[in-house]
Formats: sequence, structure tokens, C-alpha cells
Amino acid sequence: MHRDLQLNQWNAVCPLDRIVPDTGVCALLNGRQVAVFRIGAESPDLFAIDNYDPNSQAAVLSRGLVGSIGERVVVASPIYKQHFDLRTGECLEAPHNSVSSYPVRVQDGQVWVGA
Repeated sequence: MHRDLQLNQWNAVCPLDRIVPDTGVCALLNGRQVAVFRIGAESPDLFAIDNYDPNSQAAVLSRGLVGSIGERVVVASPIYKQHFDLRTGECLEAPHNSVSSYPVRVQDGQVWVGA
């Protein structure tokens, strides 16, 4: 569930090579903390969701462990271990505590997030 976005509002986050494969980083975009994840090394998939975990009420999702549950690419919150789908932001254990997801792109080696 992407937030209502104006697709012309892209924000530079960092160079792609600054995100270690299979980890996340936190970026402050328009006053909101966003967790940006790089999955894979050679042709990475990039995802962005809110950094705030509503289950623990802490801004920690960028520090979670990434993996998969079935076909879903997820991050496990480092506090209570709930899993968030990196494509949609859905919290698998508590869907009412899902977070927003955002479009991500790479241009000239720079990671950009729509917000």
C-alpha cells in the first residue's frame, strides 16, 4: 500500500554502494523516518517502508533482519520480531499494525525514494 504520492517528489537517500547487501538504512524524508533495504548484491532489489514499528512504538525497522517467508521478502523487527512485508508494509502477525511502503529507484548509482 503505497502512500498517496506525487511521483515527481523523489528524494535522494545515498549512493547504492553505501547500503550493505541484505541490510537496511534509515533516511529522514520530509520529516518522516523511512527504512530503505537492499536485497541482493549484483542486481539488488530495493524496498522502502516506514521505519517506525507500531508494535514496539520505536523507530527500529531499518535495523531488523531481512529474509523471506514463503514468497514474501520481509524484515523482522529487532524488538518483538514481527515480520513486515517489504513490498507492501503489511505486518504478517498483526495486519492492523502495518506500515506504509514507498517506491524506490536507482539512478546514476544513487538511491531515490518517492515520498
